[in-house]
Amino acid sequence: MTQYQLKRAYEPASPEDGFRVYIDRLWPRGLSHETFHYDLWDKDIAPSTELREWFHADPDNRWSEFETRYSKELETSPSFGALRHLLAQKSVVTLLYSSHDERHNNAIVVYNLLTK
Repeated sequence: MTQYQLKRAYEPASPEDGFRVYIDRLWPRGLSHETFHYDLWDKDIAPSTELREWFHADPDNRWSEFETRYSKELETSPSFGALRHLLAQKSVVTLLYSSHDERHNNAIVVYNLLTK
């Protein structure tokens, strides 16, 4: 069974991270391609531009609705199904995200779907 964990992209990589998957659509601001280590960058499972922009307009009041909408996007996404299948073959997976908000971000939604 795969062990999933979350980590900000700005934290240093470690051997305990296992297979590192960056799941945001945009490159993490301020990190270079030479120093940011990831095994897979899966832009296709990031929230749609419309959903991301809607959420960022009022994150404190829209988190619950964002979780619901983003979960629906993922559950109907062939890319998410393929990613789920790939990650099930790994022993440890770290989902990397760039948000400053460690409690309200798309990685949490992905994590919750992968671990349920």
